[in-house]
This record gives sequence, C-alpha cells and structure tokens, in this order.
Amino acid sequence: MNFSLRYMLLMFFLPGLFISCGQSPKSPESASEEFAVKDFIPATNWKQGETLFLDYAGAMAHGFVIPGIRQVEGGFFTLEFKLKNTGTRPQKFAYKIYYQNESYKFPERDGVDTTKQHEHAWENFYGSWEDTGITFAETGIIEPDREFHTVNGKFRIVGNPRNEQRYFEKGQNDRWKRNPRVGNYSFMLVVTTAANLQEKRIPEAVQDIGMNSAGGFVDPYFYFLFGPGKSLKNTIIQKFPGMLTVVAKPDPGAGIFINPNAYSREETEKVKAEGCGQDSSVYRTAAFEQFVHFIDPSTKMNNIPVIADVLNGNYSRMDYNWNKRFYRKEELVAITATVAPRPCETVISDPVNHKITLRNPKAEFGKWQKQNVGVITRHGMTFGKYTVKCKLTELLNKNNMWNGLTNAIWLITQSQSDWNFRRDCNNNGYMANYYGGQQDQRVKNVGYSEIDFEILKTVAYCPSWLLPPAYNNGIDDQKNVQNWNVPFPEEILADDDKIMVSCTNWDMACWQPDEFHSGCYPVRYEDKTYWAHRWDKNYRALTEKTPERDDELFGSPWYYFQIDWQPDKIIWRVGPSKDKMHVVGYMDDKVTSIPNNQMLLIVTQEFHNTKWWIGSAYSQDNIPFPKVDYVGEIQELTIE
Repeated sequence: MNFSLRYMLLMFFLPGLFISCGQSPKSPESASEEFAVKDFIPATNWKQGETLFLDYAGAMAHGFVIPGIRQVEGGFFTLEFKLKNTGTRPQKFAYKIYYQNESYKFPERDGVDTTKQHEHAWENFYGSWEDTGITFAETGIIEPDREFHTVNGKFRIVGNPRNEQRYFEKGQNDRWKRNPRVGNYSFMLVVTTAANLQEKRIPEAVQDIGMNSAGGFVDPYFYFLFGPGKSLKNTIIQKFPGMLTVVAKPDPGAGIFINPNAYSREETEKVKAEGCGQDSSVYRTAAFEQFVHFIDPSTKMNNIPVIADVLNGNYSRMDYNWNKRFYRKEELVAITATVAPRPCETVISDPVNHKITLRNPKAEFGKWQKQNVGVITRHGMTFGKYTVKCKLTELLNKNNMWNGLTNAIWLITQSQSDWNFRRDCNNNGYMANYYGGQQDQRVKNVGYSEIDFEILKTVAYCPSWLLPPAYNNGIDDQKNVQNWNVPFPEEILADDDKIMVSCTNWDMACWQPDEFHSGCYPVRYEDKTYWAHRWDKNYRALTEKTPERDDELFGSPWYYFQIDWQPDKIIWRVGPSKDKMHVVGYMDDKVTSIPNNQMLLIVTQEFHNTKWWIGSAYSQDNIPFPKVDYVGEIQELTIE
C-alpha cells in the first residue's frame, strides 16, 4: 500500500476533518510521461477543521447546495492544483474534479468479480461540474519550463448531479428530488492530455457522467481507481487525502409551514400564530410543516364515555377493568381518532428555545376526541443517521396504566411519483399499494417506503394468528371483584413498567432478499438476537420489538432516538445521550428490501387502534379520553 493510499484511509476514519491540524493537506507529487501534478486542494476557500452544515435558505425551490451562498463567497468551492509540463512542447492539459459521498454508498467494485462495477454503484451520489456536458476543463497552454504552474477552478455539490431526466418536470431540473446526501465526501482529480480526449480513450459516459453506457451509468470512481482508467497512459488520478463532512440540522424554531393541501388559506388565516402559516416568509424558512394523519374510517372504536387524567391521577388497572366490563354497548362513544380541525393550534414552533411543541388536546363531554398530532420535515433525503432529541409524552402512569398514546418517529416516502421510485424488485415485484389487500397486484417498482419507531404498550414477543397471549377474561359479576378484576398473565406483568419500542421497515413485501421470510425469524447483530416478524409473505412490513422502561424514555427531560438508514441496513438506537445509545432493532438487505428513495421525517403522538397490535394487554376502546393536554417537545434533529 503506497503512502497516499494509507493517508487517505486514515482520513476516512476521521469524519470531522476536511483540513487537519490547522494546515491544508495536499496531494503528493505524481508523474506521467508528459507532466506531473501535486498539491491538489479541492476547496481552498473552506474553513479549516469545520463541518459543513447544510444551508436551508432556498432549499425548498432548488434543493441543497454545498456550499451555500451564505457560507462561501460566490457559493462555490475553489479548487487548486499544481501542474508541471515535462514534455518537449507547449501544450494544454485537461482536468476534471469528481466528488462522491463515501458514508452512504455501495462498493465501487463487484464483490465477486472485482474487474466489474458493483451492480448498485451507479446509485452512489457522485458528481462533477453542474453542467455535465462540459466534461473536462482545459488548463490553457503550459510551457515545458520544468516549473509547476498553479491551476484553479471552481465547483459545487448539487442535487441531481447527473442531470437525469427523471428528476425534470416541464423542462426544469428539480434538483431537490435527488438532494445531496449527508456524511463524508471525497474528492478526486483527474488530469490528462488533450490527445487522450480527442482520441476518445476516456469513454463518453465517464467524461459526461449524465450519459448512459451500454451497462448503465458508470461510477467514475470505479473507472479511474479500479477500472480501465487506472492504467490510462498520460493520465494522473489524485484522490484528496481529506474528507468534507456534511451535516443537516433543521431548526425546529424556524417556523411551521401549513400545506395548502391540508388546510385552506381561509382556514389558516383565521388562526393567528406567529411562525406558523402559509405566507412566503414561513414557506422559505420553515424546515417543518404540520403533519395531518390519514384517518382510516375502518378503524372506528367504541370508546368508553370516560374522561380521566390517566397520567397524573390514580387511574389503575382496576379502573380499567371496571370501565371495560360494565358500560353498556349503547353507552359507548363510536369514534375514530381525529386530526386538528384548524392549523397551528396543536403544533408550536419556539424561535427562542429552538424547539417544537406537540399538543394532543383534551376532550370534553359531548366533544369526544382522541386527536393525533405531529410535524413532518419538508426536505427529502436518501440515507443518513437521523437523531431526534425530544421529550415526548410519558405513556404509563405510576400504576403502569397506559394512556393510549403511541409516540412515533418515522421516515416516509417524499413522493410516490415515478421520480421517487425504489430500486426494481426482481423477484415477483412489490405489492403495488400501501392499503392494498392480499389480492393486490405486484409491480416491479413502487414509490412507497417507510421506516418506523412506534413506541406503545403492547407485547414484546413475535405474535401469531393462532397463539396470542392467553388472557383470563373473567365474568360480569359486579359483586365479586375477583371475578371481573382478573390479573394479566405473568408473561405480561414481567414487562409491566415497560413499553415496546417497535422498529419496522415497510419493504412492500419484495421477495428478493435471500432470507426473506414470514412468521418469526432471528436476526443477529453485535452478539444480540432480534426477532423479526412478518404476518405472511404478502404482508408489507417487517417488525422487531424491544421492551424499554417508560420512565427512562419519556420520564427524563430528553431522550435520543436514532434511525441509522444505510444502503444495505437499518439500525434503530435509543439512549440518554448521543454517546450512550444502544441498539433496539437491526435489519439488513438479507432479510428485507432497504429503501433507496427520498424520504421525510415525521414525529407524532397518536392514538393507535390496538387492533393493529394483536395480543396487546390494553384496548384503545377502553382507555379514557384525555382530561388534560398531552404535551411533547422536539428539541433537536440532526441528520449526519
């Protein structure tokens, strides 16, 4: 292994560094027959030792740009290298810079035949000049004076860097449909002679990354580092020995936009809430919008007509059993969960403390409601480590009685349009629709994707259609408390103070993974087994559940929840701080189809219908309506 490669690998594992020790690392000298190159620096104008945080200004219209106009004068990186003409005549040289996201990529080379490009390497986020048709840039004439001459250029990292037509609409390049990824970026400089270009020794699909070859898009990193370009005569390839780290940190205090498809302008204007609305300033600055749940009318509940402060009062399992058993059918309240009738009242953006408050409003007699509440991000991304610092509502009271809420942190597809389709499923396809039944058609690709944290009071183990927990239902005998106030099974009481952290990937039942399964299946990760469950081969999601103490997750001033979404795996973590997190769920592409399209993050507090969670000890129908507001906070979101 040569020195430059050893140094590059060392820098790969120092993710916060673009420039080390306050000095600019430079590439060593490399020579070909006709010229030599040294001191390649991809960004002479970037701050030393600093992570680049995505600039959200203008991102709604054009997508993220790296660097932003507010971060670097002119909004471009300035690249620099030194070139010496060692030939016998004055001549022009040609150069091109390539960048690639290294944190969330497939290997460039095939795992079996390393002379071939990996089948998914074309999905990697790489680019060069924004105008892909420019191909290589010229240096101007350089004399054979045996002196190094400085060459300068500029570039920036943008969405849809290959200018693919799938992301265009009405002739406009919607770069936000394939936003830059977060994580570490590498930079590769390729310098060659004019003759190599004129004689087409470098394929057109490498010069112009937007062109398709016979086998599809060519990852230039594969071509120049491992493929034919590696040994191309009179061509120097230099990979910069540092990395640029890019992180997204949307501000919860920058406002909440109200989508006109959810609430009309007239409805929105009736509510005077600072930093929440549909005006142009909120549209430009807000990184979140109010999320409005779809309410399935088939999920209607027959709820007990009781209003109680479950969390702060003395509501007990005995109260639950009494109310569950002794209200007559005609006294029950037939409802579904609801959503806010007006915007901005249950979601509040705090610009001082940079947080968002979620509020499930209380019910009143005659105004029965169990109202869902949440927010959703507005800028889609593909892959990333999503870490939410929050103080969501506690779910259990001091008697370990559940209040009926599900706290959820989840990723959902940004669009189901063609531009956001997932990778093809080549084994009988995906189920076509999220709400389709068993007879739903199968299709080669879909736009739907979802990755969930759903945290609620349910059972921990893999369920079965035939063998749910064996509950003793007792009998309707008010005179004998032991006949109606029967205890839960010991297996349920063992986790009495715990709630279930349910981790789910909606893979739309693609059968392509080698170990695709239905029923319960053990998945090993870091010497721990997680039991993954799918109801049947056509069920669209795979779920794992881990019990955690409610007081730990929601009883402290904050807690961290992380969805680590990578090209070949998903890892769910929770913990009291970012450096003290533990894994609660793990899946990889051996057992499930990992989504590769663009998604948004949602944080909600909602009243699930417990018919979705077979075997649960409590039924939502028998949980009282809330007597007080249930309040949660989103304090920070980092995507890195």
